[in-house]
Amino acid sequence: MTQSEKHERMANAIRFLSMDAVEQANSGHPGLPMGAADIATVLFSRFLKHDPKNPDWPDRDRFVLSAGHGSMLLYSLLYLTGYEDITLDEIKNFRQFGSKTAGHPEYGHAAGIETTTGPLGQGITNAVGMALAERLLNARYGDELVDHYTYTIAGDGCLMEGISQEAIAFAGHLQLNKLIVFWDNNGITIDGSVDLSDSTDQRARFEASGWATLEVDGHDAEAIAEAIEKARGNDKPTMIACKTEIGRGAPTKVGTNKVHGSPLGADEITATRKALDWPHESFDIPSEILDDWRLAGLRSTKARTAWEDRLQNADPELKAAFERAMRGDLPGALETAIADYKKTLTQDKPKVATRKASEMALEVINGAVPETIGGSADLTGSNNTKTSQTKPVSAEDFSGRYIYYGIREHGMAAAMNGIALHGGLIPYGATFMVFTDYCRPAMRLSSLMGLRVIYVMTHDSIGLGEDGPTHQPVEHLAALRAIPNHYIFRPADACETMECWQLALESRDTPSTLALTRQGLPTVRHEFEEENMCRYGAYELETASAQPDVTIFATGSEVELALEARETLEAKGHPTRVVSVPCFELFEQQSEAYKAAIRGNSKVRVGVEAALRQGWDLFLDRDDPFVGMKGFGASAPADELFEHFGITAEAIVSAAEKRLAALDRG
Repeated sequence: MTQSEKHERMANAIRFLSMDAVEQANSGHPGLPMGAADIATVLFSRFLKHDPKNPDWPDRDRFVLSAGHGSMLLYSLLYLTGYEDITLDEIKNFRQFGSKTAGHPEYGHAAGIETTTGPLGQGITNAVGMALAERLLNARYGDELVDHYTYTIAGDGCLMEGISQEAIAFAGHLQLNKLIVFWDNNGITIDGSVDLSDSTDQRARFEASGWATLEVDGHDAEAIAEAIEKARGNDKPTMIACKTEIGRGAPTKVGTNKVHGSPLGADEITATRKALDWPHESFDIPSEILDDWRLAGLRSTKARTAWEDRLQNADPELKAAFERAMRGDLPGALETAIADYKKTLTQDKPKVATRKASEMALEVINGAVPETIGGSADLTGSNNTKTSQTKPVSAEDFSGRYIYYGIREHGMAAAMNGIALHGGLIPYGATFMVFTDYCRPAMRLSSLMGLRVIYVMTHDSIGLGEDGPTHQPVEHLAALRAIPNHYIFRPADACETMECWQLALESRDTPSTLALTRQGLPTVRHEFEEENMCRYGAYELETASAQPDVTIFATGSEVELALEARETLEAKGHPTRVVSVPCFELFEQQSEAYKAAIRGNSKVRVGVEAALRQGWDLFLDRDDPFVGMKGFGASAPADELFEHFGITAEAIVSAAEKRLAALDRG
């Protein structure tokens, strides 16, 4: 049998597993797996460094199926090469409840799935983050421990999404030469031919962004292999434009949108079996073909064992640091550093914006945790995310710890997901809170995948002042709190800011957003408390002088106002307690007894936040007053805005007294 014949039957195994699984599910996208099968076969059988028996090997190559709708391509590859998580039964249960073979690849469902893809453009941007992580770790640990490629298959949809331009421009700027993108250039989208909506010269676009490009027949195995060899020798990232036929082999549907997102149908599958000379039953992969694939899956075993030997023989200190970083463990010295810092804060009682408090906290954290990698979307001086330990990352020097992402909020967020997925580093990145609108798709995927990614979002309310309503977030806290598995921290002072940072770092399976002020805030925690009080999500900051009439719940910059209002209410004979609420999500995780104690049984509860009320039913009943925003902000100094919109200590007192009076009237 010739090499060409062997390749053809291995690629056809992907095609028929894919079309059979989609047909049985009566749902899915058979066209891409059938069209990209040759690319995938060459990559997985000749080049990809991976080990199905040790799928988490740190120095494996990463493969990202950015065009996640073609998920059966990846599932077929994982089954054929011998990943234990993807059995033939899982292939047969494609898209069924509880199956590891979900409609789009989902990280954590099975080994070999490096990231959750489906929202187009996210995967290619994750791949940029992975490739960047490889370079960053290579600079620390050397070629002996970190030296691998990141490959991704992207479709026309990935390249049309705006995030892709952020990704490729950023990767080109940093010359991430170990990143190779295969463009599945099949000319078809769901609506029909690509030229209905797009006429971009993709090669010229990539080249203008600092990439090398190559063009091949996506069904010519030797041409694909030659292109990969060339790409691996380039000093910049490479895009290989692979001209393919969507649904290759299907006699009447090949090259059309009819094979993009629908099953082929029994008659077309029968005709395809005849056209491709595949006389086997559904889901039947002949043993000789499966053997070829399983041997391909074993091709990197020697490379993996050699890497393990190098790790064992590495300098003990370097080896320990590498292993701890890849496990994701925080250094033991961090807790002591945080405790010492909190003691200093209670002595100094600084009045600083929480964005500045975050910078102060990061100075401590970055000194103790070498894995943190910071950055900002062109707002470094405003976000306060750069510290003395974080010199810039550049194409010439990857030893730094600070990334200038440029005005690419969406790309930054998705690249941070890729960094976190790669392992060994803890990414944090920043922009203004209002621009979480740009980051949100990637933030949602951080939450879905359970990644330790930290979003530093400054200028968190109308308190940013003169930039006006375009920059003043009012609905964003509620919108972010609506994302499952995402911690939204809004600290009230420097001490709470450090505690929130600590919780974000400790949260291995939940991303975090820190909502931080532009305006200065006084210290509200005056006594040293070794325990991290923010861990509870909400805690009593000031007790009432007697059985409380009023409980004021507040977050962030409004805690100061709540404390002022408490003094006035106490003076008027209304015992009042103040509860600081740095994190709704953590509060929801507490015991029912704790939550009941914090809510308390005072006559009146008042919520205070310079944002919309939505979500505050966690603390307030329907008739309880809320002091906050009801619409968009305005352009003016912060103090004037708080007065204009009625977010003041006097307004809190008035709301409490009005409700007390209503209750007295019965």
